[in-house]
Amino acid sequence: MVLSDILGEYTPTVDRPFFNVSLWSHFDGIVSYVTNGRFVPSEFQFYPGGPPLSKFSHVLIGIATYYVLVFGGRYVLRNTRPFSLHYLFQCHNLFLTTVSLTLLTLMVEQLIPLLIRHGLFDTVCSKYAWTQPLMTLYYLNYLTKFVEFVDTLFLVVKHKNLTFLHTYHHGATALLCYIQLVGHTTIAWVPITLNLGVHVVMYWYYFLAARGIRVWWKEWVTRFQIIQFILDVGFIYFAAYQKTTYRFYPWLPHCGDCVGTLTSNYSGCAIISSYLFLFIAFYIEVYKRNGKKVSTKKKNN
Repeated sequence: MVLSDILGEYTPTVDRPFFNVSLWSHFDGIVSYVTNGRFVPSEFQFYPGGPPLSKFSHVLIGIATYYVLVFGGRYVLRNTRPFSLHYLFQCHNLFLTTVSLTLLTLMVEQLIPLLIRHGLFDTVCSKYAWTQPLMTLYYLNYLTKFVEFVDTLFLVVKHKNLTFLHTYHHGATALLCYIQLVGHTTIAWVPITLNLGVHVVMYWYYFLAARGIRVWWKEWVTRFQIIQFILDVGFIYFAAYQKTTYRFYPWLPHCGDCVGTLTSNYSGCAIISSYLFLFIAFYIEVYKRNGKKVSTKKKNN
């Protein structure tokens, strides 16, 4: 086989943008084999009361359990010595880095054909953007939000400070992902892909930090999170405006309806906006005010 044949075989296409390889088909086969056919991604369907954590009551119980374990554990362990758990912490962060990168790559493979064939607006707002593979990936991403609860448990057993941003963010994100799944919100791919990209960087940083490796780009983790939420707010408010004007104020200029319930749209606006406000406040407090205090002390010394 000559070089041109090899290059031709692995030339990216619209449907297979990664070296002409169907990542979704390989993922489907591997997961089906590992689960012995109990979970087949290509056949999965999400509906309330169906797969695990698909009932609203179960979601609330899961989130409530998280807060009970966090604040109850903090109280119970208040007079104990901190646990190190470095090895487990490394495994946890490496696992979430790998999962986030895998889901991100699979989602990009699904989104590129939609964006090329239907354009940005339809991929954000139309029914074409709610596909079975994307729905499955949304659900798997939703499940990872419960795995991420372990982040806080590590802080509790290590006697680290718990901020309102950290505890609120974890519980609210799990709830938000569920609402978007139930509401069939097509714009969900925007915050999910951005969040997965940030999590690849963030959990990789945590993994390196757990190994005692210092990196220069620590501050950029928070900056990436803020940039993520700025983009999220722009897209989500656009979708909410389109849906609101289409349904209630059709005389206002708009491009058309956006698929998804009003509840999912408005809850997305509220929760993502709160994230943006809280992360900006966190960034100012940690990197600006504290940074000035440290530099002032150094000058005085």
